[in-house]
Amino acid sequence: MWLVFAALSAVFAALTSILAKIGIDGVNSNLATAIRTIVILIMAWVMVFVTNSQSGIASIGKRSWLFLILSGLATGASWLCYYKALQIGEASKVVPVDKMSVVITMLMAFAILGEKLTVKSIIGVILITAGTIFMTI
Repeated sequence: MWLVFAALSAVFAALTSILAKIGIDGVNSNLATAIRTIVILIMAWVMVFVTNSQSGIASIGKRSWLFLILSGLATGASWLCYYKALQIGEASKVVPVDKMSVVITMLMAFAILGEKLTVKSIIGVILITAGTIFMTI
């Protein structure tokens, strides 16, 4: 089931890029990011209440709060940079560079989380990196 959600995530991420590139025309990138964030905030809280998950807030530990907040700050920084890049660059070049996050995540997962780096994943990292370079030249 994770594969279905991951594939849907990829489709929605692609739509995000195209819709943002169209919508950001003539709009300050920081303002566009703020508008997008409000929509996401509302959507996320609607899902919390639809799935009746709000009672879980009280059981979140301090460590989880810290890392969720840090993750939120990283997301915000990523979105601000992404929208600025989309505003001044071509979506077909910005998006592949943005997706280098896959490579960076794999390397960080190995270094920080102790996840295995296999021959297959190393080849994948090399191919994604090479593809990104070829797409942006």
